[in-house]
Amino acid sequence: MTIPEGLWEARKCHCLAARRRARELTRYYESKLRPHGLRATQFTILAALALKGPTPIGELAQLLGLERTTLTRNAAVMERNGWIGTAPSEDARARPLHLVEAGNRKLEAALPAWKEAQQQIDRHGWPPEGSP
Repeated sequence: MTIPEGLWEARKCHCLAARRRARELTRYYESKLRPHGLRATQFTILAALALKGPTPIGELAQLLGLERTTLTRNAAVMERNGWIGTAPSEDARARPLHLVEAGNRKLEAALPAWKEAQQQIDRHGWPPEGSP
């Protein structure tokens, strides 16, 4: 089997490098949020709903840069955990999500851990010293 000309350049792929760094960064935030029973995406969803209020899934997915199916799966878990709910809507096709009190408490409890991760990266860059 012959290797196509120029394929060795793929070892320096910027897309792969960015995805690898994104996974490392996600693992770091999740290590800080794990004691609170949250994943990084779940924290972000709770924060967005706290800041924005009831938001339809499609709009929230776009705001967070998530695939709609990814947000739907996360929302189902978060709804089962009692952190978010579905708000009433005049449009039966819309399913706005909203933060419930238990979700607000979860967010408030996890916020210092998120701030610690954020400040560590702000101060020391990425990867932070002593990161997992």
